[in-house]
Amino acid sequence: MGIMRNFKMILGGIGLMLLGTGTFSPAAQYDHEIQDKKMSFAWKVDGDNLAVKMSAQTEGWVGIGFNPSKMMKDANFILGYVKGGKAEIVDEFGNEDNNHSLDTKLGGTDNVTLVGGTEEGGTTTIEFIMPLKSSDKNDTEITVDGDTIVLLAYGGGRDSFKSKHQFRTTLKVNLSTGASQKVK
Repeated sequence: MGIMRNFKMILGGIGLMLLGTGTFSPAAQYDHEIQDKKMSFAWKVDGDNLAVKMSAQTEGWVGIGFNPSKMMKDANFILGYVKGGKAEIVDEFGNEDNNHSLDTKLGGTDNVTLVGGTEEGGTTTIEFIMPLKSSDKNDTEITVDGDTIVLLAYGGGRDSFKSKHQFRTTLKVNLSTGASQKVK
């Protein structure tokens, strides 16, 4: 009896140690959130990573882009949808003013980690983690204390990354303070 009780205590202690390793979980709180019409973007700077939650009133895809040089060109895009209860994401790069393609097809890397996703009551939510400074040749460094240009968009009703957006907006965001303003 005593051996079994000690074994359970050891297992419980190991479980507590694993919970405290600092890995980000979908239940974690985000430090900041921006809402624009039917879409929201929440985030937390977690060491060298950015934890992101994006939601929109759509049963299609949701997407975010960081730091375009012009329109969509040179932006690091992450798009996601939920189909049959399973979340899917892609890591893309803005290779033209009005186009983006998979990073891996453009010589880059897929360096985004899917945390989870849901589609409930007509709202799609995707959560992921990405490095602030990736080793991907296509991605620019995301500065925490300065201004970051953020593109938000979502597509309508189809779980396909090829469908065009129904909504889009451009924001200038300070990821450290949460200050934001719409860019025309």
